[in-house]
Order: sequence, then C-alpha cells, then structure tokens
Amino acid sequence: MSYVKLVPILLLSLVCTTNVLATGLHNPTDAKKEVRLQAQGVPAISDPKVADQTQKIVLQSKGMSIDQVVVTVNNDAITRFELEDRLAAVERQLKKQGTALPAMEMLKKQLLERMITEMLQAQLAKETGVRVDDVQLDKALQGIAKENKFSSIEEFRTKVEKEGVDFKKFREEIRGEIVATRLREREVDSKLVIGEGEIDNYLLNQAKQPSKGEEFNLAHILVVIPEQASADKIQAAKQRAEQALGQLRSGKEFAQVAAGFSDAKDALEGGNLGWRSLDRTPAIFAEILQKMSSGETSSVFRSPNGFHIVRLLEKRSKDSPAVVTQSQTRHILIKTSELMPDNEAKQRLLVIKERIEKGADFAKQAKLYSEDGSATQGGDLGWISPGDTVPEFESAMNKLEIGKVSDAVQSGFGWHLIQVTDRRSTDVSVKQKRQQAQMAIRTNKSDAAYQDWVHQLRDGATIEYRSE
Repeated sequence: MSYVKLVPILLLSLVCTTNVLATGLHNPTDAKKEVRLQAQGVPAISDPKVADQTQKIVLQSKGMSIDQVVVTVNNDAITRFELEDRLAAVERQLKKQGTALPAMEMLKKQLLERMITEMLQAQLAKETGVRVDDVQLDKALQGIAKENKFSSIEEFRTKVEKEGVDFKKFREEIRGEIVATRLREREVDSKLVIGEGEIDNYLLNQAKQPSKGEEFNLAHILVVIPEQASADKIQAAKQRAEQALGQLRSGKEFAQVAAGFSDAKDALEGGNLGWRSLDRTPAIFAEILQKMSSGETSSVFRSPNGFHIVRLLEKRSKDSPAVVTQSQTRHILIKTSELMPDNEAKQRLLVIKERIEKGADFAKQAKLYSEDGSATQGGDLGWISPGDTVPEFESAMNKLEIGKVSDAVQSGFGWHLIQVTDRRSTDVSVKQKRQQAQMAIRTNKSDAAYQDWVHQLRDGATIEYRSE
C-alpha cells in the first residue's frame, strides 16, 4: 500500500556528500577513453596493445599526461585517472570524518577492487534493463534534500557545490546507487525464503541467550574469502586479518584500519554497524559479544564469508514495551505527479473534505476518488501501530480525535485526508518478536547471499589487470 513506510534507498547527511562519491558507481569505457584521446590528436587503433603503445608515444611527444588503463572488466575499463579521482574523493571523505588515512597503496588496492565489483553490477544492470530515469532520479534527489532539511532542490544543489562536488556528477552517482540497490533487491533479496520453522527456531535460540535484553554498538572488519578459494588464498586472507588486528593492538584507529583492510561495504565509514540487538546479529557474532566489554576488540574469527574482527563500542539495556496504542484508520489519497501538481492535488482533496463535512460518506468518497490501494475498502487501513506509516501521516493521525477528519496532510506519496474511527491499547509482543526475528534472519541471509552473488559475478567475468 502506498501509505506504508518505505526503507530509504539513501540516507544522506550533509557530511556524507563526499561519501556518495566514494561509494557510487563509475562506468568508464574504452570508448570514452578513445574519444578523449582522439580529441588530443591520438589516432584510433583497433589492437589494444598497439593502441596503448601508440597513444603513449603520441601523448609524450605532445607533452601530455597519459591516462593508462589499470584494469579491463569485460568490455569496459578503469583508467588511472578514474582511480586517482576516486582516491582523492575518499581522502577528502576520511579527512572530513577525522579518520587517519591508511597506507595509500593499500587503500588504492581496496578502491580498485570495489570499483571492479561496482562496474560488474552496472554492466549487469544495463544488460538486464535495471534503470532509473530522470523523473525517478529527480524524486530521489528531492527526498535527499528533504531528508537534509533543505527547502528546495536548488538550495541543496548550492550546498553540494559549495562542498566542491560537481552536481551533475553527484546526480549520476545517486542514479548508480539506486540502480545498485534495485539490482541487489532483484538478484538477492527477492530470492530469500524465510519459513515459519526458521522463525520458531530463531526465537527458541534467542530465549536461551542470557543477554537478550541488551543492545550492542558495533564496528567490524571483514576480509572476504573468495568462493572455492585454495588453502593458500584462505591462509593469505587470514594473515591479512591478523595484520589488521596487529595494527589495532598497536594503537591505530579502528576506522583507519577498516578503511585499509576491510572488504565490507561500510569500510570507508569506519566499519560501523550501529546499534544491534542480539537477534539482529549473526549467531557467531552474538556468542563472541556476550563475552566482551565495552571498548574491547575481538580476536580474528572465521565465518563462511571470511575472517572478522569486531569491536564492541558500547552496550545498553534494551527497552521494548509490548503494549502499544493502535489507531483504526482510513484515508483518501490524491497522488501528485507532473500532471497533478501539489497545489491542484491539495485543492482537489479539500473539495472532497468539504463534501464529507456536509454529510457525504467518507468510505464512498474514498472509493470514488482515492488513488491508494485501500480505495476499494473505503480507504480502510485497519489497525495502525506506531512506525507502520510514514512520519507525516502518523503525526497527523495521532493528533486526531476519534471521528474527526484531518486537514490535507502531505507526505511523499501525495495529499491525504485521514480519519481515525477507533483506538485501542494492545499487546503486540508476540507479533513484534516474530517480525523482528524475520527481519534479523533476512538481514543475516541477505548479507551472506550478497557476498556469494558478488563472488559468482566476478567468477563469470573477464578481469585483466593491465598495470600496477
């Protein structure tokens, strides 16, 4: 249903502006390189090896710098300029976060591997028709601007450009992030199956945990083991993890070591996982965490995905009341679009409200005019618990007296008329526990399945490193 709160694709704060540049998708191709070179007077040559040598000679004769190909990924290429550009963006990000820089060669290697994975995903997205058009991109940018408390996209653009970021490039980075998220949802998350038996077993195991009432603030480092890796590669991954642990024990900052060693997607954010209850952490993590004190760092331990190091930043008691107030609610939604601007949608809704105030039946008006899936039920959404809807809707709903109709309420979906028909206090502990268990299982399965999928993507690709 359109009223239900959606998980944001991107949660950006102002300090994360450069982070988008550090984690977005790049799609350099040999064709793009050829166009740049031809513009500099370098002839196009079909044979790659001959072309590279010829281009080098011509550019040197013209006193120009050479943009070498660092690695080819199927039919695309990553050039030295693009790698250096990415490295500079990451350096800015880490400095802004106050994170000490890891060894440059190590960071460069980490970035190159990440760029290869991103390029493979971008290639698959293009081949299979996963795309984000300009209208969808503009809506996403409006959401980001609103999330960051900007009154307009123009104000947001000004702030981004003041940060030294080209806004056109920023737009394409956001497009790439959305495409990558949709691709993961299609290729990984949509294929996850969680049975009722799994939930039962999960809850049974959680009931045995002595610290089930606690939450943990975590940071981690992951050194991935390639799929079907040889004993030598597994040993090399373990040694790399042990090297990272050695740097931590010598006093280096966790964020700095994570940026230089971790293969996890959050490496450049210091490996921070945020607050997690035990039911939202893998079982192998939970077992270790219960033996740790705040500020302590674990030894290296292994999971099917690779070798891990976990730091317990802090822990706290978990307070999850089982009794909540629910509102039985119905609504009428008029969506906004290019053909239905905000002002027009709002005015149309106010006309409907006036009819209801003069005696028209709310349910009948919803069936006639509401553009939500609940229209056939007279706009009935059933019993709504805290957190079930977007904040704008929930805030207006909570302020309503039973039977009253709200003023026009705007959300990301359009304009709503809301009516609360009843309220109750109810114990939702059993339902909540099962939902939380399902979410925790899905999170754990998704992370493992995503790593497996990335391994398969790389195994099926032709990747050639052409220079150090």
